[in-house]
Amino acid sequence: MRLKFWKKKDKENKKKKSKAREWIDSIVFAVVAATLIRWLIMSAYTIPTPSMEGTQMVGDFLFVSKLHYGARTPKTLLHMPLTDNKIWGTNIPSYLDWIQLPIRRIPGFSDVKNNDVVVFNWPADTTKSPVDMKVNYIKRCVGIPGDKLEVKNTQLYINGKKAKDPEKLQFLYRLVSSMSISQKVLDKLDIYRNNSYYVTPTNDNKFIYQIFTTPQNIKLLKQQLGPAALSMQILAREKNEFAAEIYPNSYWRDQNMRKGGQYNYKQNPWNQDYFGPLTLPKEGMKIEMTKENIIKYGPVIKEYEYHNKVEVANDFSKITIDGKEIKTYTFVQDYYFMMGDNRHNSQDSRYWGFVPRDHVVGKAWFTWLSLNPNKGLFSGKVRWNRMFKSID
Repeated sequence: MRLKFWKKKDKENKKKKSKAREWIDSIVFAVVAATLIRWLIMSAYTIPTPSMEGTQMVGDFLFVSKLHYGARTPKTLLHMPLTDNKIWGTNIPSYLDWIQLPIRRIPGFSDVKNNDVVVFNWPADTTKSPVDMKVNYIKRCVGIPGDKLEVKNTQLYINGKKAKDPEKLQFLYRLVSSMSISQKVLDKLDIYRNNSYYVTPTNDNKFIYQIFTTPQNIKLLKQQLGPAALSMQILAREKNEFAAEIYPNSYWRDQNMRKGGQYNYKQNPWNQDYFGPLTLPKEGMKIEMTKENIIKYGPVIKEYEYHNKVEVANDFSKITIDGKEIKTYTFVQDYYFMMGDNRHNSQDSRYWGFVPRDHVVGKAWFTWLSLNPNKGLFSGKVRWNRMFKSID
């Protein structure tokens, strides 16, 4: 009897949680659960630029799987939950870099494969943020570690064979017409002014269009215009037409400009449409440190291989690590090559180089919402046909 009496009294004396305490407990639980899901399973992203059109459209909201390649352990511990590198709606960093840990990866379902659409931390982020706090990019992985990659006249080749092109691969075209094209016609092809095309009227009553779109759409436009379509051509660069903004020239140009020096840009006469050949570094791959390899792979060794001090001679004749000249080098991690499906409107690996494995965030999984920024709320704002569409 006494035991029952004391149990009853304990129950009566137990204080009931206040409403405020219940709300706080619920919020804390929700934040912890959402943070774990975002880290281990999947996270949400939006598409802000047209570099992946027409596979991923500006205004697409997508989920990115962390399960496929395996989630990374956090490098930056002091980080506001449920944010990327900025506090929502501001330019204020959402982290402190006082504590930094080595990145490890939990085993996933698969490795990154050719043609996977991948979200990653942009390696060339000029903010010099920690790896996991760099800006997020989304591109298609066109080359995996050990692949030999080359672009010839806009066509991508992997290991000497033509690569499989995405279904809606886009390029920049020049279309000359004797009549203007109505926006209604262009809307049906998801072509919008200042995002996908520019038009210049001429003095002789012609219209010159520069359009980022697919070959299929160009054929449809020619059919629509009929005899009014005077010419159509893809605007591709010529072979050996030098481009200073293309890797590795872009890296060495920026390095030397910071030092107030100059760089002989003609070392690599590559451009967007004629690029390579270039072999992608693979963990354990060994190379001779020739002048050519120093130019191509020096940026990788300097920036992503975790050495204390790497120096390259101005004439690329030698490279030193911690003061010691090296004649050969063995890579410590894998590297990937990413390109946008909108090939002439994408800042990708052709411009800034390889994506290290520790920069890979996850695999683009499916689009759960798509809002057309060129449309009003009641005039086709929601792209219903893209809702819950898998990404491939």
